Amino acid sequence: MTHEKEERSLIIIKPDALQRSLVGEIITRFERKGLKIIGMKMIHLNDALVEDHYAHIKDKDFFPRIRRFMTSTPVIVMAVSGLSVIDAIRIIVGPTKGFEAAGGTIRGDYSLSMQSNIVHASDSKESAAAEIKRFFKDDELMEYEKISTIMVHSDELF
Repeated sequence: MTHEKEERSLIIIKPDALQRSLVGEIITRFERKGLKIIGMKMIHLNDALVEDHYAHIKDKDFFPRIRRFMTSTPVIVMAVSGLSVIDAIRIIVGPTKGFEAAGGTIRGDYSLSMQSNIVHASDSKESAAAEIKRFFKDDELMEYEKISTIMVHSDELF
């Protein structure tokens, strides 16, 4: 059951995170915040999928480097849900430019560059919906209740 104030978002754990064995640490940060993982898989991106995902920059001169980077190893894609999840995730990951991100954020702790910035996170409800659809089929997304969500939406105390 998805509650009315819950949102969905997409997170991509990028090749640099896999190469540096940071996957568990990154997933843990989202779980500790209380976000609900509703879909997760490891995939190898192909050129067409990267071009579709990064359509807004595919005409830029730096795009071939991004395509090479994103297809260099598998990535982990996660669909998550929660209250104000998009804003919550943006706080957890920090600004796109890792050198501008504060300590305590994923990018602030693990990234110094713009391209190798560990994770991608949806920046709006609209992009989240399109991105989740791009990477997940409907039957790959799970619905379930978390005890923390039940407590937030319940009038009864346990």
